[in-house]
Amino acid sequence: MEKQASRHHVPKSIYINRDLSWIEFNYRVMEEARDLKTPLLERVKFLSIVSSNLDEFMSVRVAGVKDQIKAGFNKVDFSGYTPEKLFSRIVKKTKHMVAKQYAIHKEVIRELAREGIHFVDYDELNSTQQRQMENYYNEIIFPVLTPMAVDQSRPFPLVHTLGVYLAILLKKDADRKEDEPYFAIVQVPSILPRFVQIPTRSNSKKKEFLLLEQIIERQIGSLFSGYTPTAVHAFRLTRNADLTLNEEGAEDLLEEIEKELRNRKWGMPVRLEVEKGIHPYSLELLKEEFEITDNVVEISGPLDLSFLMKFSAALPDFDALRYPKHLPVYPREFDDADDLFEVLRQRDVLVHHPYESFEAVTDFLEQAAHDPDVMAIKMTLYRVSGNSRLIQSLAEAAEEGKQVTVVVELKARFDEERNIAWAKKLEKAGCHVVYGLVGLKTHAKIMLVVRQENNSLRRYVHVGTGNYNDNTAKLYTDLGLFTSNPDIGEDASALFNEITGYSSPYDWKAFAVAPLSLKDRLFERIRREKSAAAEGKPARIIAKMNSLSNQWMVDELYAASQAGVKIDLIIRGVCCLKPGVPGLSDNIRVISIVDRFLEHSRIFYFENEGKPEVWLSSADWMTRNLTRRIELMCPVYDPRLRGMLINILQISLQDNVKARQLQSSGLYSSVKNDLPEYRSQFKFMEIAGWKKAPEFF
Repeated sequence: MEKQASRHHVPKSIYINRDLSWIEFNYRVMEEARDLKTPLLERVKFLSIVSSNLDEFMSVRVAGVKDQIKAGFNKVDFSGYTPEKLFSRIVKKTKHMVAKQYAIHKEVIRELAREGIHFVDYDELNSTQQRQMENYYNEIIFPVLTPMAVDQSRPFPLVHTLGVYLAILLKKDADRKEDEPYFAIVQVPSILPRFVQIPTRSNSKKKEFLLLEQIIERQIGSLFSGYTPTAVHAFRLTRNADLTLNEEGAEDLLEEIEKELRNRKWGMPVRLEVEKGIHPYSLELLKEEFEITDNVVEISGPLDLSFLMKFSAALPDFDALRYPKHLPVYPREFDDADDLFEVLRQRDVLVHHPYESFEAVTDFLEQAAHDPDVMAIKMTLYRVSGNSRLIQSLAEAAEEGKQVTVVVELKARFDEERNIAWAKKLEKAGCHVVYGLVGLKTHAKIMLVVRQENNSLRRYVHVGTGNYNDNTAKLYTDLGLFTSNPDIGEDASALFNEITGYSSPYDWKAFAVAPLSLKDRLFERIRREKSAAAEGKPARIIAKMNSLSNQWMVDELYAASQAGVKIDLIIRGVCCLKPGVPGLSDNIRVISIVDRFLEHSRIFYFENEGKPEVWLSSADWMTRNLTRRIELMCPVYDPRLRGMLINILQISLQDNVKARQLQSSGLYSSVKNDLPEYRSQFKFMEIAGWKKAPEFF
């Protein structure tokens, strides 16, 4: 990674470009696939994640840059790049990334073979196996294939984004002279598994797999009677997948989004991936059709390695090649409690996922849904799992006559269709479903339960840093605060009133809420630390988040650093701040942790002259979070829970195994010190009580 610095020019700016910073993040993901200490099938999964990440980056971020170029926009952004210059640099860096990814892929394939897991070529099959694959093709694959010819009477068919296709050149058997070849395409069916297990001897422990496109390629002649295939090569197109919504003019936001989802398949082409060695005629025809010449990527291996995630999961007999399985522990405060409300009347509870179980959240809502004293439930939903107990509990609560209000964010990128389905189900059950405010995504994670107790109402609140999704809660590190604090409860009611009704700006007692107050509250606290440092008082900021890309926030941190504030930032992904620049950011350190679980929690610590403030938030320090979303930052009042959060931050800062430190060049390097190896996620496993956690070291 360090070698890149000498190859690529970095603009003279005090900021790092957001998109180039993201590319460096995906390199850190790829390091996990390369790391020999990572279990082999986990390395396979990380290779898949690199591909999925890059697909989304191309279809959203790079597509946006191409839109700017197409519109003739040529202004320099705050990091020193014009759209054309940035696009050129992105293409160069991502091509280098893909080349490196496929080099790692070849290494991983060789290591899988040593473990008895083989990807084979068709020519390696014996005659019996070839007959078996022919039968599989005739019975399973052939019926779902659709050959699509391209000629004067048949225009180029629609090529779906991110689908794998075969480009086929043919000659007519009756033709003797060398005419222009015939051209056709065939989609590799996404409805079928991308890999096919080849039957082996019953006593063999070896497992062999063949890629679906190889079977189709070998039998491709069956689709073109009277023609002879002369060249067959795979290609894949990435289209612009961002939604362009006219929310002001849409009478029904749900219908508007459904319409845009249908239009997504027609999005502007952004990237063309082709199999290495593709016939020049096919390549030129594809480039001309998709009008792509500047982002064509030759792939030395199977296109779209995202299938490796399912492949890794399809090997049940190879658990020794994975991280040991462990179930999250149930939070101790709730473990022996029959009544979660009784616990919360006595004290606040903090839950650290995935080390502690998300079941605490689903149990809390389930109890509320069936408790006769609960009057109302209000909740935001951004990304929900496919088979969610939360949705079921909300529906049951409404059916039992409770007032249930659910704010469903229909614009959660790539989860729009699922959220539309949930919204319809909840409305059918009798819930009041609200789609948020025009022009703003509702990204806050909050649940409010109103309960009648002793002739008065008490509010119980759950605030989270991550989505209400039981699947991702097993894979992402997030935090959830349960509380019955009256100020937090009042603010929760006010927040829902602002989202669902008409309310004047509210004087928040506890919360800071974007887009109106969150940014200013953060500025106030950064500036308070700056003033304290100028007066020689203790001054410290520790912030853990996913991304930092807002220029105003970066500038505030630079000013605080110049005043002497010690600042530690734990930022998993994009970071536009340059640390360690003399006279600018000497006092700022930035680390990123990429490990078994996706770091996702947002925690903000301010020293406050020895009276520390700690906040949990749904918001990263990005422009979209601070100005175009409904986000929430919630204080943690309980001193015991504040101490737990400070401990989480300190443990993260001590990581010298998976942590990478950001250099002022925009590149990352391993954290090097003489201390014993310290891996933060494994420490959290030990704290939660996961057995055998030390064996991971």
